[in-house]
Amino acid sequence: MTLPYTTRALARPAPPSALRTSLLACASILTVSLLVNHARAADTTAAAVPVVDAAPADVEGAVALEGVIVTGVRGMRRTVADSPAPVDVISSEQLTATGKVGLKEVLNTLIPSFNLPGINGGGTSWTVRAVTMRGLNGDQALFLVNGKRRHGTALINNLARVGRGGAPVDLDLIPASAIERIEVLRDGASAQYGSDAIAGVVNIILKKDAEGGSFSYTGGQNYLGDGDTRSATLNYGLPLGHQGGFVQLALNWKNNEAASRSVPSRAQYLYQPTVTTVGGVTTVTPDPRDATADRYSWGHGYGPGEEDILAASYNAELPWRDLTLYSTGTLSHRASKKNTGSFLPNLAPVAGVTPGRPQNRNSLPEVYPDGFNALRRIFELDFQTTLGARGQARGWDWDLSTTFAQDHAQLDGQNTLNATLGPASPTYFHLSTHQFQQWTTNFDVTRAFEGLLPHPVQVSWGLEQRYEHFRIEPGDEASYAVGDYVIPAGQPFAGLRPNPGLASYAGTAPEDAGSVSRNVYAAYVDVGTNLTDNWYVGVAGRHERYTGDVGDTTSGKLTTRWEFLPGYAVRATVSNGFRAPSLAQSVFASSTINGNLCAAAPNNVFRGLPCTPGEYLTFPTKVLRADSAEARALGATPLKPETSTNYSFGITAEPTSRLRVTLDAYQIDIDDRIVDTSNLDLSAAQLASQPALAPLLARFPQGLAATYYTNAVSTRTTGVDLVGEYAFDLGVFGRLNLNAAYAFNKTKITQRIDTPAVLKAVNPNLVLFDRQKIADLTVGTPRKKLILGALWSRDTVTASLRTTRYGQYTEAGTSADLDRTYSAKWVTDLDIAWDVRPTTNIAIGANNLFDEHPDKIGVINPDTGMNQFGIFSPFGITGGYYYARLTQRF
Repeated sequence: MTLPYTTRALARPAPPSALRTSLLACASILTVSLLVNHARAADTTAAAVPVVDAAPADVEGAVALEGVIVTGVRGMRRTVADSPAPVDVISSEQLTATGKVGLKEVLNTLIPSFNLPGINGGGTSWTVRAVTMRGLNGDQALFLVNGKRRHGTALINNLARVGRGGAPVDLDLIPASAIERIEVLRDGASAQYGSDAIAGVVNIILKKDAEGGSFSYTGGQNYLGDGDTRSATLNYGLPLGHQGGFVQLALNWKNNEAASRSVPSRAQYLYQPTVTTVGGVTTVTPDPRDATADRYSWGHGYGPGEEDILAASYNAELPWRDLTLYSTGTLSHRASKKNTGSFLPNLAPVAGVTPGRPQNRNSLPEVYPDGFNALRRIFELDFQTTLGARGQARGWDWDLSTTFAQDHAQLDGQNTLNATLGPASPTYFHLSTHQFQQWTTNFDVTRAFEGLLPHPVQVSWGLEQRYEHFRIEPGDEASYAVGDYVIPAGQPFAGLRPNPGLASYAGTAPEDAGSVSRNVYAAYVDVGTNLTDNWYVGVAGRHERYTGDVGDTTSGKLTTRWEFLPGYAVRATVSNGFRAPSLAQSVFASSTINGNLCAAAPNNVFRGLPCTPGEYLTFPTKVLRADSAEARALGATPLKPETSTNYSFGITAEPTSRLRVTLDAYQIDIDDRIVDTSNLDLSAAQLASQPALAPLLARFPQGLAATYYTNAVSTRTTGVDLVGEYAFDLGVFGRLNLNAAYAFNKTKITQRIDTPAVLKAVNPNLVLFDRQKIADLTVGTPRKKLILGALWSRDTVTASLRTTRYGQYTEAGTSADLDRTYSAKWVTDLDIAWDVRPTTNIAIGANNLFDEHPDKIGVINPDTGMNQFGIFSPFGITGGYYYARLTQRF
């Protein structure tokens, strides 16, 4: 089934069909009601950053800014203002009002220190887009659900540019309708929650309602008429037992169609022209299909792909005798389809005609006479469940739980071929299966001791055991086999063999498959108290032991907060952290297919082999296991853990109940960061120079680009977070909450290892970590992000306006002339909601209201028309999006 692309609208915007218009109009009228009813039913215990929740007016007639949080200080509840570390709180109403249907996009919209590149690469990197938090990779932050560790994805971001090599938590597989609020701790918390909490902690807290629920439907599309999105959510609460127990059920469905922002192909001829010579005059007659061909057809990979997600969850508690039994769980399925390579049809050599564009010896005309778009298919089944009990014994509150999780992903290739097998090649392939399992058991204890000091001393301690397993299984033999097909006479490249591998990617061969497991044992202690009425001090320590080659680690944290005047305080923390190599980074190996042009004469050589000038040659890029003999021959050493040191200092001011301002500065030093190397370009002759590289030469006789994971650099990230909120009571004109949030961070490389001598011996021109890799790590994401928001409500109407300034960023090329720096942009979102009935709410809105795009300075591929906006844009490349939402509460 082909995707309903409408990219032609870029040149000639076409009105949507009458049916689509009618459906969207109905959805608009219906959908708006969800937001307003939710806004009126807002949980007044959750303060929102950057949007402020409304609370009852105080004696001054202003709306109080209060919010209770549980993340950051164990054993006690605090408000956002008196937390000793910076915490952002996002309510369920805010999740809905963004108009976004994925949690990653919601956090990118609301949290200034969070970044989500729009495209960021191929492979699995679109399905599980890499995120950054405070300029660090997503897997350098810890994600929790109800305070319990959330598992990571089985899909490593091996082809991402930003956040490459990570296997972070996939937030989009958690039903948004199940969430009561999200607490984002912007501080190192390795000693408190886990050694990998270097950039911070995101704690997703699920709803606990024992009655009632809501249904919501959202429909929308891009301004250009493509990228249709449909989302339906349902949640319902039921009482459980007779002592206040509950079970909260949630179901989310999301479907979005693909969109592209390519420009028309500039190829002179798409199909074979006819050449005639009469009386010494040569005439070229284009194929009639050239006049009507869709020149957008080969750029469909430039934009988001098609995705369908169905996610369910439950959250339950049952008081029983002196205990409270509880359980949570999520179950999700995703099917995604993404174009990962576009290939135009080849033109046979004709006297007097220059093709004018690259030719590809892997585009067999017998299989795809009109060219083709290779599609990556991913089918993912993900679940996590927690069982636990909590109670009290001898004055101690205790909590015992166990959590099992698994992410299973099947990777397939569709509408492609293995040209080395000739015209008999399959066009659909199973490429690989990835699976990640995690089983975590926790025992947590806390107690407040009275009488030891003027104020209670909160003592918390706990134990954790975690088992992790990662496995990669091989794909179909046809997805990695190298056949002996020879291109026949009368076609381009007659007498030559196609390059190995599928078009755009390759399957996992048995030698690249494997599995690895480990156990982690941890113990922690956390003590905090107010030494005086206005001075809080907390100390935490954690020791972890990893099986295998990782070893032991001890993390510590010192926290303090001093309220030097009523409503004014300073706070500071110092901590250290430790992140072990992920299992995916330890065992992952794969082959992907890239391309390059043969240089013009007299340098008609590609990896030491003769080639035709202008020919588009595909070649493999192989990720080597760091512990493999081939990687060691290229300078790889065993992966070791990253270590970090965090410092932060902040000022909070709450002069009145309606005004709050926080300013926090931080520095994060990370030694031995795990990154992948540059593409190590190796010719066949260079592979033959080292006996250890013989297996690579046998599989890739034309040479390859190799890469592996290594502890290549140390970095320092410095930054500032500023949050301000102000609330008005406008009397008969309603209520108005204003907010501003600003984040600045800068990462620089403090140390970089030298290119290993053994690698230089193979190819003296290679650099282990090149300029492009450095730029992706340091300037590939905006250093500055500003969010300004306003929430106005009166009676049955609510309006939310938010504008975000994304700072400049650079997409570096392999040389300085290919660098592109994209300027800062303002993106505005608007959501208007109305309670048409007490239980029915409709809303209409627009994300990117003014249709902002990145600068059109990308290095455009003239044949496919891709990349005019680059790929790193933090707000995407598809422009404005409008939607409507219906919510029915019951």
